[in-house]
Amino acid sequence: MSESVNLPALGESVTEGTVTRWLKQVGDRVEIDEPLLEVSTDKVDTEIPSPVAGVIEAIHVQEDETVEVGAPLVTIGTGTAAGQEAGAGQDPGVSIAATPVAEAEPVPGLITDTPVVGLPTAAPTFAAPIVDAPAASAPGATVATPPTDDTVAPDHPPLTGMLSGLTGYVTPIVRKLANEQGVDLTDITGTGVGGRIRKQDIIAAHAANSAAEAASLTPTVGSGVPPVTATAGASNLRDALTVSPLRGTTAPMTRLRKVVAERAVVSMTSTAQLTSVVEVDVTRVAQLRDQVKEAFAEKTGHKLSFLPFFALAATEALRAYPIINSTVDGDSIVYPASENVSIAVDTERGLLTPVIRNAGDLNIAQLAAQIADLATRTRNNQLKPDELSGGTFTLTNTGSRGALFDTPVVFLPQSAILGTGIVVRRPVVVAVDGSDSIAIRSMVYFALSYDHRIIDGADAARFLTTVKARLEEGAFQADLGV
Repeated sequence: MSESVNLPALGESVTEGTVTRWLKQVGDRVEIDEPLLEVSTDKVDTEIPSPVAGVIEAIHVQEDETVEVGAPLVTIGTGTAAGQEAGAGQDPGVSIAATPVAEAEPVPGLITDTPVVGLPTAAPTFAAPIVDAPAASAPGATVATPPTDDTVAPDHPPLTGMLSGLTGYVTPIVRKLANEQGVDLTDITGTGVGGRIRKQDIIAAHAANSAAEAASLTPTVGSGVPPVTATAGASNLRDALTVSPLRGTTAPMTRLRKVVAERAVVSMTSTAQLTSVVEVDVTRVAQLRDQVKEAFAEKTGHKLSFLPFFALAATEALRAYPIINSTVDGDSIVYPASENVSIAVDTERGLLTPVIRNAGDLNIAQLAAQIADLATRTRNNQLKPDELSGGTFTLTNTGSRGALFDTPVVFLPQSAILGTGIVVRRPVVVAVDGSDSIAIRSMVYFALSYDHRIIDGADAARFLTTVKARLEEGAFQADLGV
């Protein structure tokens, strides 16, 4: 008996999806909950698992094709139909591989200076080609040559320098990551099923290579080897940089990238955006964090970064100045009853902004837990589409990648976004007993971009100075929740 698998509902506001990649082909065996294909929506990319076990008999939607929720995607049955007629359910000229393709590495789910609410920035990937099958040796059977790792889609240039001597299937995301990290795939023993090389293997190999390189640059005490100078270090870093395989190529925008581009243009042309910046002395926060971070991690299981402090101060200020948390509806200004904060998360695919709902009701421990949970599930592509919608304000920590500050872009329907820079210890002028003095302080820049149609510069300044005062006071002991 055959059963049709349809495109499921992927969120309250999601009505359609685009098939980006089939993980199984006609004739392949699939188990319950095993991923069948990847689908892209205007909110998130996700894998569609099989609700039944059986053999793929027909594929009804091809890659890059967009269909409505509920549309049939694939027929799964006993495999009789596929065995009787090779290529059932396929377009003319597309062959059926008799050798099952290894399960594809899941593409992770979100920091750049222009975070997009609910949308990833997807990097182009090189897909392995479908190889035309040779003539069948027996009636009703087909034999296809599985893709090798030194072949790529004809529309893309080959990935050189990493694949010679490699056997077995390697997913495009693993190839791309290996090139970016400068890891030779031929030197890696995969830990996946059947020895398949996984993303985790590339990360581990890169970490090992980095540790070995650092050890080779560290002089031994008494060895007479001079320490590495700044000039030599710069030269070593230059030599360690890997040339991206994308250099000199052209790749089409993904559907998500197109949506991002359209919404960015709409936001910039429909709103009047500008940015205000303040400098904040977070020395007291840094001292408190140093005092409690070990006990905090032991009790909560989460690291205590600066971000939960920044999020708490921002949400408190949003409650006092709700215009920063508001939206425009025609000629009306809507003031939400809660502070739903979108948190920018950097991933391999780009930026995603999952939402912490009712953030204004949470303490630092609760904020830290939600930030850690959302970041982990975002990077593992485990978010639900609804977790990327409903944000009323965005917090983007570009300082986590070393930026002092930026001018982040507000994306509709939100009216403001707060960018936090890197915390830097440096000398500043402070007042001591009525006299000026120079001291080493922990400093950070906060940049608030906002829609000037409803938010004035004075509103932005009041919000920023409130956040600044709260953080410089540093009285967060009662908010730690531990």
